[in-house]
Amino acid sequence: MNVIAILAAAAAGFVMGAVWYMTLAGFWLRALDIELDEKGKPKMEGSYAPFVVSAVVMLIVATMMQHILTSSGVEGAGASLVAGLGIGAFLITPWVAMNYAYAMRKVMLTVIDCGYAILGCGVIGLVLGLF
Repeated sequence: MNVIAILAAAAAGFVMGAVWYMTLAGFWLRALDIELDEKGKPKMEGSYAPFVVSAVVMLIVATMMQHILTSSGVEGAGASLVAGLGIGAFLITPWVAMNYAYAMRKVMLTVIDCGYAILGCGVIGLVLGLF
């Protein structure tokens, strides 16, 4: 197990999420029906807990993806990128979409969150493939 690769991939996935959700924050907040103030910021107080959970989850995903890529004989940045995109698109996205459908969440929330799952796993795969 390449711990440096896992840490780098997890950090890259986390940063990808920060960029993704900062870019789409307004759409995401509206899709969640979160009440906003006059400046467009959520009225409720924030917490650091989601960031801690995100960091732990990125470590878990990067570790499992390294295992999958290694066990499957996937080597190189390009092949790892494609495998990561596939994991996001064909394993994570259907599950999230199913849960959001049962919870009657807005389609835009599914699109935003699943888009991150696909691109985030792609980035993690790419970074793992660089090592």
